[in-house]
Parts: sequence; C-alpha cells; structure tokens
Amino acid sequence: MSIDYKLEEGVARVTINRPERMNAIDGPSEVELENIWSAIEADNSARCVVLTGAGERAFSAGADLKSGSGKSGLEYWADLNQNGFGGIATRLSMKIPVIGRVNGLALGGGMEMVLGCDIVIAADDARFGLPEAKVGRTPIEGGMVLLQRLIPEKIAAGLMMTGRFMSSAEAFSYGLVNAVVSRDSLDEEVDKWVADIVSCAPLSLRAIKQSIRQTAHLSPQEALSFKLPELISALNSEDAEEGVLAFKEKRPPVWSGR
Repeated sequence: MSIDYKLEEGVARVTINRPERMNAIDGPSEVELENIWSAIEADNSARCVVLTGAGERAFSAGADLKSGSGKSGLEYWADLNQNGFGGIATRLSMKIPVIGRVNGLALGGGMEMVLGCDIVIAADDARFGLPEAKVGRTPIEGGMVLLQRLIPEKIAAGLMMTGRFMSSAEAFSYGLVNAVVSRDSLDEEVDKWVADIVSCAPLSLRAIKQSIRQTAHLSPQEALSFKLPELISALNSEDAEEGVLAFKEKRPPVWSGR
C-alpha cells in the first residue's frame, strides 16, 4: 500500500507514503486515495482529515511521470477524474474539513491537492508550484480552474506560465496558506487546528464547508436564500440546542452530530 490511512478519535489521517518518489501519485495510488476518501465520507465518526506526505522532502510532487499510463494529453483529459487530482482537488462530496499538512514540495498535482484542502499549514521551507507547462502538460486536474479563483489572476498566470515555485511566505501572503511554521513545529500547529475543529459542532462545520464550496459563484442575496441540505440539518439539529444550553450552563458542549 502506498497510502497510509487511520481514523482515531474522529480524526482521519491520510499520508502519501512514497518518499522515494517524492510522494508522487501513480495509478494504484490514485485508486487507493479515491477509496480512502469514499471510506471517510461513509464514516459518520470522521470529524476532519489531515492530508500529508511521508518524509521531509515533499508533500507530493504530483503525477509520477515515470510510471505514466502512456495516454496522450487528450486521452488523459477524456478519462479525467471529476474529483480532481488525488480524488480531492475538486471533490464536492467530502463534507468534513480537510487540513493540508505541507511538509515540503507541493508541485503539480501535489499543489492541486493543496488547493482542494480547506485549511493549509505549511513548513517554512515548503514550496508550491504548477510546473506542468515545463513538460508540455497543463494543470488540468484542478490547478487551472482553482488557482485563479483563489489568488489574483496575474499571480496565478505568472506561476503557471513560468513553472516558477512559490515560497510558503508568498503563499501565506496570497491567502493560500493559513499558517507557516518551522518544520519542528508543524505537527504541533496542525494538532492545534485539529483540536479547534473537533471542538466545533460537526453539522455546523458541514454547513459552513458546503456554503463556501457551493455558493461562492452566487450573489450574497442568492447565497443567503440557497437552501443547502447541510444548512437545514444544522439549523434543525439537537446540537443547535446543545450549544446554546452549554453556553448558558458554562460548560463544554457535548456534540451528538444530530
């Protein structure tokens, strides 16, 4: 297995474990990731996900070109995973928060997976890039459609049209990264974010995530009237009552997810 997965106390941890290949994704790894995402979605005990790469050199260097399928660019496009690179870059069915723990290079599909995360914590020496044009390809599994929606168009175009890398500090300045810390502090910082997420009502988080993902293209008025199923569930939940009661009683809430 090239992907490590465990779920403990509501926290799913997914680690791309191919450090000898800079955690690049080949065909079997892509299948493993897709199966893992589906398993997480089917498990109601999962509260959040931490996605990272093994070792210290790379989060993921993207597609493993040395183990390519031999398909042409058009053939690859025809078989494109609608969930984006790694099954996560453009995935809409993942309802819980995904934290990207970026421990090194996040290039090509690796950066596309980062763009699919809700929260990103990066080591101060991590770097990001979409260098597909350098090898005659394009960031077709999420990069081209996501990056220019998340940062200024000229910055996105410059990054993709040159293949240059972006530092963690630059990524933070453009809002692609939530926090930049030393490598020694990376796990501690990730765990702080995990603890804060787990302390929140799970149905509220699902409603917030789906609102972010599915209403960004709407006007504020249209978005406010958009009846997301996740929002209705959160508003009608037992947890909506529990949160207010716990506040009044000056105690931590006990979330049931109902």
